[in-house]
Amino acid sequence: MAKVIYFCNFGAMKRCSALIILVILSIVLILGFRAIFSAPLPPNLSAPSHSSDEPSRVAINLHLSDTLFNIPEAEKLDYQIGQFLKRWEINGASLAIMKDEKLIYAKGYGWADKEEGEAVEVKHIFRIASVSKLITAAAIMKLCEEGKLSLSDKPFSKGGILNMPQFDTVITDRRMRNMTIEHLLRHQAGFSLGDGDPMFNIPNITKRLGLDTAAKADDIIAYSLARKLGFAPGTGTKYSNLGYIILSRIIEVISLLSYESYIEENILHPAGVYDMHIAKNFYEQRYNNEVRYYEPENSEPISAYDGRDTLLPRCYGGNDIEGLLGAGAWVASPGEILKFEILKFGAAIDGREEVPDILSPESIRVMTTATPSMLPIGWAKCIQNNWARTGTLSGSSAVLKYNKDGYSWFFVTNTSSWNGSRFPALIEDLFRKNLPKISAWPQHNLFDIDSLINIASN
Repeated sequence: MAKVIYFCNFGAMKRCSALIILVILSIVLILGFRAIFSAPLPPNLSAPSHSSDEPSRVAINLHLSDTLFNIPEAEKLDYQIGQFLKRWEINGASLAIMKDEKLIYAKGYGWADKEEGEAVEVKHIFRIASVSKLITAAAIMKLCEEGKLSLSDKPFSKGGILNMPQFDTVITDRRMRNMTIEHLLRHQAGFSLGDGDPMFNIPNITKRLGLDTAAKADDIIAYSLARKLGFAPGTGTKYSNLGYIILSRIIEVISLLSYESYIEENILHPAGVYDMHIAKNFYEQRYNNEVRYYEPENSEPISAYDGRDTLLPRCYGGNDIEGLLGAGAWVASPGEILKFEILKFGAAIDGREEVPDILSPESIRVMTTATPSMLPIGWAKCIQNNWARTGTLSGSSAVLKYNKDGYSWFFVTNTSSWNGSRFPALIEDLFRKNLPKISAWPQHNLFDIDSLINIASN
């Protein structure tokens, strides 16, 4: 009898345990589903925010349209620009003008791709050449403000930022150990151009180093470090693309990111700039809204930069444009150049507080300090609060101007001139003569998306 009672109790206990387990599993499942559906999604899967405080991630140039700028006030300027392009045989160009941090005008001229019958519009992006140096300089100054760098740091000294085997073992000129970041920024590092600019001499460097593929940044830096300096760092000035390649590598080493990724994540996107990119080398690799580049008709092709047994245009494979990195590789629209380089970077320059700044007023003061024997940082000329940055490549010319009267403008072409590096001076002269003739501009701010919508609806 006892055995029977025990068996019955055991069976009841089994049924009870099964019920308890079932209840527990149900509770776990309910809580689990609740947690899954109530928890925030990962950033890459989260639903789009509709907060009015969050800026649009659409590039300003893609919001703009040339039809917004058919205004009587600018007809004479547009005519003069058209005549300028004809005179100098320029296929296409783009312009943006700003007054007191407000984008008041933007326009495309001529052909973005003549062969395809595509006209330039304000949405198009262009290679901006050495205007890229201003972006790189801003990034270096930001790292200095964050305490990650100092302008007095010596990257090739023992224990320096770039004291790596591939560089340290090739240095023969001890003066290179005293080269500072500020020397690189101000073109005072001492690099000689006796054999030409190494950034445009890649086939020869590749051959001399015995490489199987085209020389990259570290190869070019090592090749240059193995040679003697033209002068002791800090004792002279010689314009150097190589110096800004070294600065690009410093950014990568400090940030543990590629140069392009660091600039995008820490400089451009916080400024609301989303359509600036490192250029590609060939026409087939261009971005969707990038223009086609043209050289003067008498231009001769050169050996392909990557060692292929063929001759190519300098603007499409003769030179390694992508490899210029922070010395000259960015593509951008004039609207976004002004949005970043003046609206965010320049607000600190003119003392206005309406716009948050990437850099402090002290950093801006250091960058814009110049003497007859010392270039400014990033900029090409800084004279009495009038600042300029120019850029020239085969296939493009660019000029960025900031004026103390509050007007700023950026003009870029997709065709290089036989005038070469002197051509930006002709662009400056065009605007110096014609901008003052416009007595009144529309009172709107095309950086403001709401303003764009209102203008488009009227």
